Amino acid sequence: MVAGQEERSWGALSDLPGHPMMWVLILTEVVTFGLLLLTFAGARAVQPALFAVGQAQLDATLGGMNTVVLVTSGWLAALAVEARATGGRLRARILLAAAICLGLVFIAVKVIEYVAKARLGIGMDTDTFFTLYFLLTGFHLLHVVMGVAILALVAVHDSLDNLKTGTAFWHMVDLVWVVMYPLIYLVG
Repeated sequence: MVAGQEERSWGALSDLPGHPMMWVLILTEVVTFGLLLLTFAGARAVQPALFAVGQAQLDATLGGMNTVVLVTSGWLAALAVEARATGGRLRARILLAAAICLGLVFIAVKVIEYVAKARLGIGMDTDTFFTLYFLLTGFHLLHVVMGVAILALVAVHDSLDNLKTGTAFWHMVDLVWVVMYPLIYLVG
């Protein structure tokens, strides 16, 4: 707390790790992703054959690899918070750097997927499946990019509160992917 400022009460949000406004953002993002995923599921219910054909053109192995990458990255970010809480500032920064690197791996793999689709002539306007695929995964990819930037920022300004705030956002990003991956790549 800065000298001369009163501590604000955020009600129930005050008990969450990190800054309460990040939790407002996270809630907003989870609702937005939830609505997009419901739209995807609803469209699949209306056009199951089209969605089966589209899904068959995805690389579930790359999507699965990206799942492992993001979950591992989230674990490293959580370890960074734990390290910082116990006074391990350098260890926290190293762990955050590793989490960031894995976030960059996720981005690279997603770009590889997009380039492969483009080479096949598949784009957002191909059909309903690919419109929703690119919309959902692109929106998520934007959040991964923002999450990497947030992790980099909190690695530099590494107070425990900052680390908890940045890591909370990063966990939202990997949680959304853990739900999104099976829905888009696996469930038929």
